[in-house]
Amino acid sequence: MFMIMDQALYFLITIAILVFVHELGHFTAAKLTKMRVDAFAIGFGFRLFGYNKKTGFTFGRLPKVQGEDGEMKELDTEGHTDYRICIVPFGGYVKIAGMVDESNDTSFANKEPQPYEFRSKSVPAKVFVITAGVLMNFLLTLIVFWGINYSTGQKLSGTTTLSYIADSSKVYQAGFRSGDKILAVEGNAVESVEEIYAEVFINTLGKDIKVKVARDGSEQEVMVARKNLPDDELNRQFFAFEGFKPVITGVIAPKGDARDSAAQKEFPAYFSGLKENDVVLAINSISQSSLEQTIGTIKSAAGDTLTLAVLRGQDTAMIAVTPNDSGRIGVSLGGYYYDGPVISKEYGFFGSLVAGFNEIGNMTVLTFTMLKNVIVGDVEFGKVFGGPVKIAQFAAKTADVGFISFLKFLALLSLSLALINILPFPVLDGGHLVIILIEGALRRELSLKVKVAVQNAGFVLLMILMAFIVYNDIISL
Repeated sequence: MFMIMDQALYFLITIAILVFVHELGHFTAAKLTKMRVDAFAIGFGFRLFGYNKKTGFTFGRLPKVQGEDGEMKELDTEGHTDYRICIVPFGGYVKIAGMVDESNDTSFANKEPQPYEFRSKSVPAKVFVITAGVLMNFLLTLIVFWGINYSTGQKLSGTTTLSYIADSSKVYQAGFRSGDKILAVEGNAVESVEEIYAEVFINTLGKDIKVKVARDGSEQEVMVARKNLPDDELNRQFFAFEGFKPVITGVIAPKGDARDSAAQKEFPAYFSGLKENDVVLAINSISQSSLEQTIGTIKSAAGDTLTLAVLRGQDTAMIAVTPNDSGRIGVSLGGYYYDGPVISKEYGFFGSLVAGFNEIGNMTVLTFTMLKNVIVGDVEFGKVFGGPVKIAQFAAKTADVGFISFLKFLALLSLSLALINILPFPVLDGGHLVIILIEGALRRELSLKVKVAVQNAGFVLLMILMAFIVYNDIISL
């Protein structure tokens, strides 16, 4: 229960920061271009409470007054922005006068355009306002990366030696062998895992590559066809390097208080005492260095007792566990613990800024590569997109590791928000941008009916997508 509350708290903190930064961009740009901002909201739906200069601090909805047409309408704050907190904490919005947005407010349609309205401004001003949220998310990411690089530098995994490679594995088919020490990729010397990933999966994307390795006392060149490499290595399941150990990310428990022999056979890890975050050092005295190796070892030992050496905190424990008839022990494995040499890189004031731009560039390439893979069906949707549940889990875990880790997660999430938001999809900033550019080319506004229809269609599709993402979050628990 406390873990769920902890995750919920970090989720709310993370979303609040990202939404505030994004909407602050729209708000500031609107103010700079002399547009009236009627509302600045964190969250959607029912207004819980808020403040504006006309009514002061109030709870619930703003008072309603009778309009000229006799209908009851929300009080006009006369240019004083209403800063509000709303009930649904999954986003936020800035309501700009004279703009068709998610609220579908078209009450201005039958009135003459006012100089403070969005619709009366120039195309450059509209583009500035609509892209300012994305720019702010990019800026937040850059500031965090810049600050971390300047204050702590970068910590790189100082190994380039491959460990376990199964004969049937894709990395073996690509031409690599256990014990290979990677020296260079396409002529560029490498001395860390991170540099190898950058060269193989980003800098040479789409190309066949030449890799120099030290093997059996001599240097050799391995020609690797791009078709034998994955498009990305976000989960690090292709290469297995020395110094990395698989981590148990979850232990499946029986429902209720079942402790009979059938339950113990079905959930051996739980009853043996294995715990989440245990690091698998060795199985039957054989060192483990990859998820593939560990899973294969366990699966091939159905019915046989294995002795796992696991690192738990600062202590090493020896735990006996017997895989069930399906070759499973009831754990999930993900990520790695690294105990090898570390290369520390320190940057000056401007060097850390350049490093920050490089990190943003690399993550942008990986993000759009993953989107492409999802669209063409090469990667499962659920492995790429995460909803509120996954965000909450990652936010809590990174916060537990330390403030720097949480900041990095926040920065990466901010970058993802920026990249997704700029896509040309209705409701998103990219969708608004497309409409602005079309109107600029036509030298006239599209009809309100068209804009509202596009907004409604986009909103419905977005809600369906969000529901699917949340569903994937839940079934992956």
